[in-house]
Amino acid sequence: MRQYSADLTPAWKKSQPVPEVPADPGLVVEEPGTGFCGAVIGCEAGTVTLEDRFGKHRVFPMEPRGFLLEGRLVTLVRPASGPVRPSRTASGSVAVPGARARVARAGRIYVEGRHDAELVEKVWGDDLRVEGVVVEYLGGVDDLPSIVADFAPGPDARLGVLVDHLVPGSKESRIAEAVTGEHALVVGHPYIDIWEAVKASSVGIDAWPRVPRGQDWKTGVCRALGWPADNTGAVWQAILARVGSYRDLEPELLGRVEELIDFVTGSGGA
Repeated sequence: MRQYSADLTPAWKKSQPVPEVPADPGLVVEEPGTGFCGAVIGCEAGTVTLEDRFGKHRVFPMEPRGFLLEGRLVTLVRPASGPVRPSRTASGSVAVPGARARVARAGRIYVEGRHDAELVEKVWGDDLRVEGVVVEYLGGVDDLPSIVADFAPGPDARLGVLVDHLVPGSKESRIAEAVTGEHALVVGHPYIDIWEAVKASSVGIDAWPRVPRGQDWKTGVCRALGWPADNTGAVWQAILARVGSYRDLEPELLGRVEELIDFVTGSGGA
């Protein structure tokens, strides 16, 4: 019996070798499989990042015969001067070289406490400055209704709020439902405290301890792990120092912060 094997190689990659072209920044090429056309803004680890005229970024593998340059098939290779690094922000976004901070929008993102604000700044700070989004923190979720009322969110001044321990039936969820509207979005993560949104492995522990109900969570965690319970501020700074990028955070937090940035900037949602 004759044996057949599926050949999934696209037709444009089956012909003879084509010219190799350095992936210099600014070179405009098209990826024929998707039709995506854009300028090279970086390449690393066998991939190239393109930016189209609308500012959208796509990453493609630098495969032989993988791109069209002025209608001709070419193979992109790293520039002779070395790899063009698509330097990325801590959030994973492609950094915009030379980008200046945008004038602050009227819209704001509020987080529940200082530690939350410091974590958001460390991971998303570069993105927020480019978008002109300011992050402030609440004294506590109980203050949220009055803050939203005073802020008076509108089409040109959206308000996004990140709340800790936003689970069904909780006090936080009831307050969130009461203030959420067309121009105000309240989202949250399931963790009791923002510390817990940092991956345990990044901190060097197996798991975050369970703290009995009624005990102060931070103090209980410090005692369980042998950390100084009388100086939770110093403990937090040590935890924050272990966060290098979004990879050190739980996805339940990542998605919520990205959702708020999209909402406030108008790039997502209504």
